[in-house]
Amino acid sequence: MPNRLFQGVIQQMKETIDRKFGVLDESLTVIASSDLDMIGEQLKIAFVNSTEVFIAGGFALKKIDSNQGGDYTVFVEGADVLSSKYAGILAVAFSNIKFYYDEKYDRANFIKNIVLDNILQGDIYIKARELYFSSDVQRTVILVRALEQNDVALYDILQNLFPDKSKDFIININETDIAIVKETNNGVGSKDIENLASTIADTISGEFFVHIVIGIGTTVDNLKDLARSFKDAQIALEVGKVFDTEKTIISYDNLGIARLIYQLPTTLCETFLREVFKRGSIDSLDHETLFTIQCFFENNLNVSETSRKLFVHRNTLVYRLEKIKKITGLDLREFDHAIVFKIALMVNKYLKSAPVKY
Repeated sequence: MPNRLFQGVIQQMKETIDRKFGVLDESLTVIASSDLDMIGEQLKIAFVNSTEVFIAGGFALKKIDSNQGGDYTVFVEGADVLSSKYAGILAVAFSNIKFYYDEKYDRANFIKNIVLDNILQGDIYIKARELYFSSDVQRTVILVRALEQNDVALYDILQNLFPDKSKDFIININETDIAIVKETNNGVGSKDIENLASTIADTISGEFFVHIVIGIGTTVDNLKDLARSFKDAQIALEVGKVFDTEKTIISYDNLGIARLIYQLPTTLCETFLREVFKRGSIDSLDHETLFTIQCFFENNLNVSETSRKLFVHRNTLVYRLEKIKKITGLDLREFDHAIVFKIALMVNKYLKSAPVKY
């Protein structure tokens, strides 16, 4: 594509500059020229790796600055002062043209604009066609967040972990967050994506000693839905920060009821707690009682198994459950009461966390 870009500009300039000129690639092959017969010809010159204009083989040459990759050099026929001035001016012009071209058409920049919702949905398909970009491919956004300041270039690490730049994209979001837009084939399930996230976490923490958390968004089958997948990954991290503080990897699809609670207004949550705990506040339960409740839930409301795990007599556990019933009015041995109590604990935790909303 730069070949066509340069050639189009040269065609507009050729009447102004009274000598042959054009652009070379890194192998010194002419990729665009005012003399069409020169295109494809390799110049036999002693190349000087310099940012200044230099003379070689009867041409004035100057490198084109490019931050997007690819080494290009302007050449102008002649070894006089005017040729050198032409080369300098053309190098600046082509450098700016290529910069704006890359900004407009670069694939990674295109994906970043979609993820951050900085592009109109109607323009997505137009740009995708211009970039020969497949729109209807399954993709998942994986959001990596560093939990501490460090000198490790996390972006470079992730770039090396995902070398296929045509399918997978690494995007800097801010100083702590990096998004991975991963192409996932039809045979790749949520478990495979979680395993991939686990590999990323193990590599970064094990080899580079960087503490991170990873949020996995929903898998989408269209470019326009990438912004939703990214927001889901953000929500996964924020909800995980409240309800799954011990987890490194949180998937939006596995948030369950925590996702629902996170989206509730705080006033409604406060009303719910007051209605559930009419007899006494949830804060009146001591640490031992809360630990007993947690263990009881983890063992599927099984009294015998819970007493075994707690190393207490069955009658002791029954006494504790009766105490909880007396304080709260809820009998955790009854399934409906247990559900209400479990939700109440999560709501209480949510209210105390003051999470950031998206």
